[in-house]
Amino acid sequence: MVELAFWILALIMVGAALAVVLLRDVFRAALLLILCFFTIAGIYITLNADFLAAVQVLIYAGAIGILLIFAIMLTRNVKEGNPFGKLKISAFLVSLLVFATIVGVVVSTDWATVTGVSQGVEVPVGSGTTGSIATALFDQSKGFVLPFEIASVVLLAALIGAIVLVRNRR
Repeated sequence: MVELAFWILALIMVGAALAVVLLRDVFRAALLLILCFFTIAGIYITLNADFLAAVQVLIYAGAIGILLIFAIMLTRNVKEGNPFGKLKISAFLVSLLVFATIVGVVVSTDWATVTGVSQGVEVPVGSGTTGSIATALFDQSKGFVLPFEIASVVLLAALIGAIVLVRNRR
């Protein structure tokens, strides 16, 4: 069942990624990129990497996706779409070469499995990783909670300030 979900998510991800590259409408391409980010998070879940899935949703699908949507909304000529690319054939050949290299490396690599020991903490194989990572980051004795929250508030203030500055110049 998990393998079937993996392949369905992989097909959706590849389709969304191809649509991002091939669409001329920038807004729809950004929405499909966010869909691609969510399907990557789903693939992480099928691979028992729940922390990576949560980070993928929070950082990429959430923050980067919203940032792209804001940037597109603040652009003046969104209706014109992407300009016609003169380097379409050469870009396709380079991407085909990169894809062939990645497939060659994946096929020729001997993938060893990990026993689940990380920094002295025994983690059973197949179990979640979020608990041990959260304990390492937010343990009260280390005191990482307050700097983490301050950084998020400062980043939010910077984003709102940038939007206000751009809106006033129009």
